[in-house]
Amino acid sequence: MSELISINPENGSLVGTYPEHTSKEINKIISDVNSSFNYWKEIELKERCQYFRHLSITLQSRKDEFARIMALEMGKPISQGKAEIDKSAWVCDYYADNASDFLSIKEVKTDASESYITFQPLGAVLAIMPWNFPFWQVFRFAAPAMIAGNVSILKHSSNVQGCADAIEGLFLEASFPENVFRNLTISSQKVDEVIKNPMVKAITLTGSTPAGKAVAKKAGSVLKKTVLELGGSDPYLILKDADLDKASNACLKGRLLNTGQSCIAAKRFIVEESVKSDFEKMVVDKIKKEVIGDPFNSKTTIGPMVSIDARNELIRQVEASINAGARLLYKSLIPSVKNSAYHPVIVLTDVLPGMPAFDEELFGPVASIISAKDKDCALTLANQTSFGLGAAVFTSDIEEGRRIAESELEAGAAFVNDFVRSDPRLPFGGVKESGYGNELSSYGILEFVNIKTIYIR
Repeated sequence: MSELISINPENGSLVGTYPEHTSKEINKIISDVNSSFNYWKEIELKERCQYFRHLSITLQSRKDEFARIMALEMGKPISQGKAEIDKSAWVCDYYADNASDFLSIKEVKTDASESYITFQPLGAVLAIMPWNFPFWQVFRFAAPAMIAGNVSILKHSSNVQGCADAIEGLFLEASFPENVFRNLTISSQKVDEVIKNPMVKAITLTGSTPAGKAVAKKAGSVLKKTVLELGGSDPYLILKDADLDKASNACLKGRLLNTGQSCIAAKRFIVEESVKSDFEKMVVDKIKKEVIGDPFNSKTTIGPMVSIDARNELIRQVEASINAGARLLYKSLIPSVKNSAYHPVIVLTDVLPGMPAFDEELFGPVASIISAKDKDCALTLANQTSFGLGAAVFTSDIEEGRRIAESELEAGAAFVNDFVRSDPRLPFGGVKESGYGNELSSYGILEFVNIKTIYIR
């Protein structure tokens, strides 16, 4: 029997092994979840909301435990793990408070005696989730989808099955009906058979662009709805009139959260050349204050990367960029721990198109500084990417910042004078190769419903 393995990236030790579900077990779980849909969808919306209020309380009560699991399985600093649980609880409460408004019948005046729009759940939705925010990513899907009346099947990343098991258990602990939420312990090789199962009605995926394309292709072949949140190479424009102190603070927060392992991390700092040297100095001075080390230490801000393979890929990208002409501005020390996946915090400057640090997604603690002769050049460089997830602009001219954010930056979210992050109250999604569809806000809850027209003569 094959199994999934979880390895502690801080020291290479074995965290756990998880026997992979067989095809027979997969089909049984899907059938059980599909059967539960007939019950769950008939529960009054108000009651489904109450389930999620209870789930929020349960999440908070076990915050320390869940933060510990994340630290063990993917190296997240313990303080950031606790913050992730807080945010997961928030999204449950947000939809419990607002779903009745989002899903209320919408009357439309036509030549009919009565015409309106209603929102009906689809059924079992497969969620293919990543390791980097192993609780938040699941709950930002599950809360709106399940409150809308759908049921959930989770295919989590292979290396965070401890998190996946904990999440499945949470739903039972919070007194949810059996089989409305189930975890499939499977590798990516078995995803196709799940997508093809006729009882699975839709798929959401957060992950890499290649993974998204593969899932979209398979789902398209069987005409199933998909929502895809994929990779990013978020540009942050620092204009010459920006408050450089505030801009550098925001840029580093956006770059280094979760050890830089985030799709919406600030990956390219595009700076007008007249302020580039001042900005560089501020970034280096501040980055030296980061605490790199044991994720269980509450003072740690940067832990190990998720795996040695991920660390090695980032090393390749950095070295290739330096060999192509990028300049190493700063490189931190790292803890000397055998079999660890620590990577230095690095600042590269003089980064140009054609280098991995510009063209590719660097998924780790590396900041890339790019010089632009003026604002127009900065905008051209910002949009010179296949990605379009998040973007930010820093300027003292708020109206100009607003114009750039609204009309110029090719991204699903554009922030002015702050770093990009998700918020349950705002829609979240990308354009270009960063995916399609929305999560969160009123738009997210409508992704997995049948928006049905009712017309009565």
